[in-house]
Amino acid sequence: MHADLSPVDKAKYAAARRAVEFVEKGMRVGLGTGSTAAFMVRSLGERVREEGLNILAVPTSEATARLARAEGIEVVTLEQARWLDLTIDGTDEFDPELNLIKGGGGAHLREKIVATASDQMIVIADSGKEVAQLGAFPLPVEVVRFGWQASKALIEELLVSLDVLGREVRLRMRGDTPFVSDEGNYILDLHLGRIGTPRRMALVLNQVPGVVENGLFIDVCDRVVVGYGDGRVEVRDIDAGTVEDSRVIFDESPNAFADLSD
Repeated sequence: MHADLSPVDKAKYAAARRAVEFVEKGMRVGLGTGSTAAFMVRSLGERVREEGLNILAVPTSEATARLARAEGIEVVTLEQARWLDLTIDGTDEFDPELNLIKGGGGAHLREKIVATASDQMIVIADSGKEVAQLGAFPLPVEVVRFGWQASKALIEELLVSLDVLGREVRLRMRGDTPFVSDEGNYILDLHLGRIGTPRRMALVLNQVPGVVENGLFIDVCDRVVVGYGDGRVEVRDIDAGTVEDSRVIFDESPNAFADLSD
């Protein structure tokens, strides 16, 4: 691993390297989206090339699909795979119960479909993603374009009755135009500060007409792999109630992962 990577990127790399050790020959694996997941896809590609690891992968975004193919990983659709053994993905926040906020990259709809079609989900994250309570990161809500302003108004209205600190709802933009997801939808970012009842929030948001899916992942994650800048890694298993420590040794040779840092 190149010495020039930031401590945060080293932490992402360490978590990704540890997580791909859970992938076994013949598995059908969901591949997440985002900067941490990109480290994971590259690490998995190394195993495919160097070990002859034979897997089928279902990407959660077009960007991840392109990266996986470039790494020599066989990509299939979820319809072709039918069911997955494992999904590995990043997160924007996770709490002590391993509930998540995802969707900073705008792929949470596909990510949630893929994760819930898997026997288990492993989340990879640097230690900065851990929070005592969800909500500091804006909560993404994917909405259809038709009538999105009406959906936004309904969301703002229901937030009055929920346990949150803030109620600002913004349409996600890409430059001067609205951000459009891989499914052709808009995304509303809810700046809440704190989500006191994330399970209730997830349920009520999906009752709003026009809402396709929200970025709260409740009772979906089985393990979180937390990386640190010094190479230390913790694997926390929510079902077993265990925490395992290990360490990833950084290779100081020229870095094949340099283009993934951000």
